[in-house]
Amino acid sequence: MIPARLGSTRLKMKNLALLDGRPLISYAIRAAQESGVFDRVVVNSDHARFLEIAKRYGAEFYPRPEDLGSSTTKSDTVVKDFIAKNSCDILVWVNPISPLQESQEVRDAVTYFRDSDLDTLITVQEHHLHSVLDGNPLNFSPNEEFAQTQHLMPVQTFVYSLMMWKSASFSAAMASRGHAILCGKVGYYPVGKLSSIIIKTDEDLMIAEALIQLRKHDYSLRYDPIAGLEEG
Repeated sequence: MIPARLGSTRLKMKNLALLDGRPLISYAIRAAQESGVFDRVVVNSDHARFLEIAKRYGAEFYPRPEDLGSSTTKSDTVVKDFIAKNSCDILVWVNPISPLQESQEVRDAVTYFRDSDLDTLITVQEHHLHSVLDGNPLNFSPNEEFAQTQHLMPVQTFVYSLMMWKSASFSAAMASRGHAILCGKVGYYPVGKLSSIIIKTDEDLMIAEALIQLRKHDYSLRYDPIAGLEEG
């Protein structure tokens, strides 16, 4: 399932913004299709404009109820509605705000979810950096010699490029406690740095555009001549 609201607060009509000449949401559709792990790829939207986008890129379309299209709608409710109307054993939320995520990573994450027999999986980015929360150290001690970053336990932050659930576990959690994004046996899957570039603002779009253009050219590691090393 690829969620697509027409409205957005920080970046107007974000999912239709062009990135290298293609609408942002098309990258998620293509990654899902090319991963080869899904029986169906469905755009879930509150607006018919995304029906045309879905048709253009060969995806199905599910028109979610209009009252689930506001900025205050919770993800739990969107997933609950979709599962109720679309029978599936496993539902994967492929987030269109992560356009640089590759199909191989989608496939690997789904494989990990199944092999680990998880009920919930959310993608994360690992940071090998000294980290604090509310002024308190998370992964280092201020009473010891300052650790090298490569020796630190990585701090994981949510990326949300992919979220997935066993539908039965999600539905049971919603029925029993009213929320289910983190239900049952939960796992976290680290993704690459490019996948962690999340589009929230026009500045994020600019960064993603620059990286896409850079990937069109061959890149090789080079050094200043003073290093005395050959290029490549």
